[in-house]
Amino acid sequence: MSENRIRSYAALTAKSALVPYEFDAGELQPHQVEVKVEYCGLCHSDLSIIDNDWGVSQYPVVAGHEIIGKIIRLGSEAKGLKLGQRVGIGWTAETCQACDQCLAGQQVLCTGEHKATIVGHAGGFADKVRAGWQWVIPLPDDLAPESAGPLLCGGITVFDPLLKHQIQAIHHVGVIGIGGLGHMAIKLLKAWGCEITAFTSNLDKTDELKAMGADHVVNSRDSAALKAQKGKFDLLLSTVNVTLDWKSYLNTLAPNGSVHLLGIPLEPIATPANLLISGAKSITGSPTGSPAALRTLLNFAARKNIAPQIELFPMSQINDAIARLHSGQVRYRVVLKADFD
Repeated sequence: MSENRIRSYAALTAKSALVPYEFDAGELQPHQVEVKVEYCGLCHSDLSIIDNDWGVSQYPVVAGHEIIGKIIRLGSEAKGLKLGQRVGIGWTAETCQACDQCLAGQQVLCTGEHKATIVGHAGGFADKVRAGWQWVIPLPDDLAPESAGPLLCGGITVFDPLLKHQIQAIHHVGVIGIGGLGHMAIKLLKAWGCEITAFTSNLDKTDELKAMGADHVVNSRDSAALKAQKGKFDLLLSTVNVTLDWKSYLNTLAPNGSVHLLGIPLEPIATPANLLISGAKSITGSPTGSPAALRTLLNFAARKNIAPQIELFPMSQINDAIARLHSGQVRYRVVLKADFD
């Protein structure tokens, strides 16, 4: 088989089951790196792209953007990497490296040619994947490859706001929604030294969440419990995609506090302006993170022994894994192990 031939699992149309799919990726470009996939996380964003929920999907879709593997080819312009090195690739595959945002170190906000790993580009549900060398992130030796992949999307999504909001150990942070993103937020915040409140609609998770590091667990559907949190939080990380009682959550913020959106609610957010003005509060949001932030996260996770809680499936059972994720029963992240050989 040609070295440019890639075997994968693809959705040929929206909302369809994934099927084996081979394609020719063309010649490796000078700035690119080719990675043999070992593991790839399964994220809700993969389902959104497979189903075209956001209206940006390009079929056939080869999803998968929490990739761990080893470098098997290097383009002539690739720097700081070597053959055989274990690396990770997340949501972003390439950026222009020339716009103001890229030059300022905020490549994730690139306004030039910006390629997501799974939109118009083949992702990690495959035996091989390619990305621009800047987005191929070395994996520290102390991180287990089977569980590190989710750090590259879910992990960086909840970690980058801590950098942006200059969160320190003195701060009290709330996490709304304890699933794939939320459980990683708790683990990272615990290692960061913060006081942590987990908001969940399932109080059966209470003991598990406290074992992860949550100091307090609050029923997110209990209006009285929400009112009791008034003025407490320096930062609220919202990982959910449903409409919340935003007024009640804004009331839980301390002065200068922020609600930071990581999930995408399906309806516009109704916000009383006086709540923002009177306490100098804000509603913010962010995508993933820059290559530098990704490297910082992986090094921090290695030093503090932070790993997502995963359920492992062989990639050949990818449709079963997707059904498991759809069921809402995953604790807390699905990872696929490549088994093409």
